[in-house]
Amino acid sequence: MVHAIEAPKLQTTSFDLEELNQRMASAHPREILAWCINNIPTGLVQSTAFGVTGMVIMDILYRDLKPNPPIPVLFLDTLHHFHETLEFVEKAKATYNLDLRTYKTPEANDRHEFAKRYGVALWHSNIEQFHHVTKVEPLQRGLNELNTIAWITGRRRDQSETRAELPIFELDKQNRIKVNPLAHWTRKETWAYMMEFDVIYHPLLNQGYTSIGDEPLTTPVLPGEHERAGRWRGSQKTECGIHI
Repeated sequence: MVHAIEAPKLQTTSFDLEELNQRMASAHPREILAWCINNIPTGLVQSTAFGVTGMVIMDILYRDLKPNPPIPVLFLDTLHHFHETLEFVEKAKATYNLDLRTYKTPEANDRHEFAKRYGVALWHSNIEQFHHVTKVEPLQRGLNELNTIAWITGRRRDQSETRAELPIFELDKQNRIKVNPLAHWTRKETWAYMMEFDVIYHPLLNQGYTSIGDEPLTTPVLPGEHERAGRWRGSQKTECGIHI
C-alpha cells in the first residue's frame, strides 16, 4: 500500500505571483530562472523527464547561470522508461555534472517486481493507480525530502489544449511555487535554443517521437499530429497526474 505523503509546512509566499506573471510575461527563460535563483536561494528544484524543454532549462541552469550550490534535478524512475531514456539521463548527468536526485516507488525495484505486485499491465487496468504509484507519490516524496519551496517544470502553452492558459508562476496544491519558464515559448523557439547552444537531446526524438514518457504508453507521432499525440494514444488522458 502506497500512503499519501503530507507536504511540509511552508511559509506563505511573500511574492505577488500575479504581478510576477505580468512582469515576466515576455521575459526570456534565462531571466525568469535568474530571478528564481536570486529570490529563492534555497528550496529550488528542477523536475524533468529529460525531454527537450527540460534540457533547455537544464542548459540554462548548469551551463549558463551556474548557481552555487547547483539546483537539484529531480527525475522520476517509473520503472517503465525506454532504455534509451535511462541511458540519456546518465549522459546528461555526466555532461552537466548534475545534482541528480532519482525517486521511484518503494514498492518495487524493477519492472518485473512491479508486475508481480500490480499485475502485468497496470497501465491498462488502472491508469490512475499506475500514475499515482510511479509518478505522483514519488514526486511528492521527492519534493518534500528536498524541502522544495519552488519547482521548475518544462511545460509550454502550445503543448496541449489543457496547457493553453499556463502561467509562468503558479502555486501547486501544497502551496509550493511552480515555475514554468518556457510557458510562453513555442516548440520552434525551444528547438532554436537547442540548436543554437548545441544542447544534447533524447535519441528517440530522431525516430518519430516528439514527447517521450513510459515505454508502454508512448508511440511515435504521424505527420501533422500534435506534439503530445503519441502519449496515452487511444485514451482521453492528456496529463499523468503530477501537474493536476
